Order: sequence, then structure tokens, then C-alpha cells
Amino acid sequence: LQSLDLANNRLTELPAALADCPRLKEANLRGNRLRDKRLEKMVNGCQTKAVLEYLRAGGRGKGKAENAREEARKKKREKQQRKDGGDGGQDEAEGVGKLLVKVLHVSDNPVPLVVRASPGVRDVRPYIVCCVLRGVNLEPGNALRRFLAAQTKLHEDICEKRTAATIATHDLQLVRGPLTYDVQPPAELKITPLGRKEIKAKDLLRQLQAEAEEQRKQKKRQNVSGLHRYLQLLDGKDHYPCLVDAEGVVISFPPITNSEKTKIRKTTRDLFLEVTSDTSLQICKDVMDTLILKIAELNRFTLENKEEGSGSDDDAPCGPVNSSPSQSSALVVEQVRVVDTDGNLKVLYPSKTDLATAPSLLTVIR
Repeated sequence: LQSLDLANNRLTELPAALADCPRLKEANLRGNRLRDKRLEKMVNGCQTKAVLEYLRAGGRGKGKAENAREEARKKKREKQQRKDGGDGGQDEAEGVGKLLVKVLHVSDNPVPLVVRASPGVRDVRPYIVCCVLRGVNLEPGNALRRFLAAQTKLHEDICEKRTAATIATHDLQLVRGPLTYDVQPPAELKITPLGRKEIKAKDLLRQLQAEAEEQRKQKKRQNVSGLHRYLQLLDGKDHYPCLVDAEGVVISFPPITNSEKTKIRKTTRDLFLEVTSDTSLQICKDVMDTLILKIAELNRFTLENKEEGSGSDDDAPCGPVNSSPSQSSALVVEQVRVVDTDGNLKVLYPSKTDLATAPSLLTVIR
């Protein structure tokens, strides 16, 4: 069995045995009112492979199976964090060469940035975590290229090809707050994607799909690269998630692209960081922890390796460089609140329990 079409029937459940069909590549199960609402959402918006993996894990309603799946994700993230942290071991354990991050609390910030989440995101992409990061240095040599390459690698690894979470990074000086995390119909959502002109979301996806088809023809293979790989993550959605600034401009369209308006440049010193997910809030926090650790490593590497105009495009070494910490390499993380439309707090990052995933690598001053 390679394809299956059971769309628009009266199915309320999908048998777990469906996941045991090794040759099943395409299953159209849309339009069925399933008891498992998460599964219903997946069959309307995800690839067949993701649906089968969900069934294989036992589905949300199976309790232990879902917990096991989440535990597996957690272990994978922790493994990636250890890998990114290198294996300097003894020196790090003794505090030598630790990276330094200072946390600025909302109560101590005269102009804190706030993100308001609209009710509509609950059914589309409900989870978002944000913060401000000050003190990055992207100007020397290939610092900016390393930064962008690191973000791409995180999307591939800890973000599981953007299926678990999506990262967006913005130049803070170009962000006009307060921000609104909202949903808009594809025909109304307008964005100026990175490297492109302003376009409606529905036309952007159509354009990317056409590019993907052309790419397949030219390379004579099924796999595609770039943004084209993530189009299926929006399949079947009537509304798309977006982050909108105070001027009504869409600066982020997860999981597809950021806006050219807030694009990171070599002169960028302060960042607005955003992680979104349709899976869980904890995944957003784990990804943000890892992102900040990685930026701290890159910042240290840039400051301690005096680069000039050009050099290797390779990413910086994963572990911190062996030297004592200095104030010049310290980063400041400003807390950002995500609130509902009534102003009630939904999430504050970083909280007291955040940024604790790699204590042997990171010194956090709270």
C-alpha cells in the first residue's frame, strides 16, 4: 500500500496499525472529524510521515506514549546542547572560560518590550517565547555568516527541521513595539520576505511552490532546499501566524520567513529573538536557551579571534574558547513578557528556571 485516500469520510479514529505500513508514502485523511483533535489538526496540515510517527508513538490520548515522545525530544535537545558545549570538561567544571550572560528584569527595565498574543493563535501556532539580547558583535570578518549558519543548523537539529519550533532573529533597532502575535488569512497577510518584495502570503507560498517544482526539474530529484522544504507545514491552514509591529507591519511569518524590515546586518548590536511552536511551550524555551548559548559562544569567538575583512565561512568551534571571562564578551538578556489581549501574563522569558540547561558553560547573573 503506497497511497491511501480516505478524505471527507466519517472517521473518528485512525488505527495505530496504519503506522506499520512501510510503503505508505501518501495518505489523504483530511476532512474527518477525529476525536483526537491534535491528530485531526495534523492530518489537515502535516505530511503523511508526521502523522504516521504520531500514530506509532500512540497519540496524545495514550498518556505514556505521548510522554515518552516528549521525553525523547528532550533527550535529543539535551544531547545537542552537550554537543554544542564541546567536551572541555574539567576546565568548564571549574568555571574557567565560562560565558557570561546578565539578565535584565522587566521591573528594572524602563521601556520593556511586550508581545500581545491574540486568541486566534491558539488553534494555529499557540506557543511563542521572546527576549532581547544586547551586546552582539557581528561586524568583524565572517561573524554575520557564522551567526546565520548557526541559526540554520539549529533549525535542522534542535528544531527538527522547523517541525518542533522555528527561530526568528531581528535587529532590535528596527523593531517597533509593542508587538502583536496574531493570525491572518493567507489572502490578507502581507510581508516583505528576506530578499524579496512585499507580497501576500498566499502568493508567496504559490511562488515558492513554483520555485520548488522548477528546482526538482533542474536537479532531477524529489528533495528541495531552502524555504521550499517548509511549505507543507502550512498545508490545510485557513489562517497563518504572524508577528506584527506597532505600525501594523508583519515582521515574522513562522515557520516560513522573517521580514526584510528587521533584517540582521553587520552593524546590528542588539537582537530581538523569537521562537514559536505548535508543539509545546517548553520546546520554545529549550530552543531559546540553546540559541542564546550559541550566540554567546559566537560572540566570544569573534571578540577573541581578531578577524579582518574576510576569512573562512566555517562556523565557530562549538565550545567556548579557553580564556577567562571578560566584561566585553558579556551579553545582556532582557526579559520580554507575552500577554493575552487583557494583559494577563502568558509567559515571561527568561524566568528563574530558564537558561539553566548548560550550567557548566554559562554563568547567568540574575
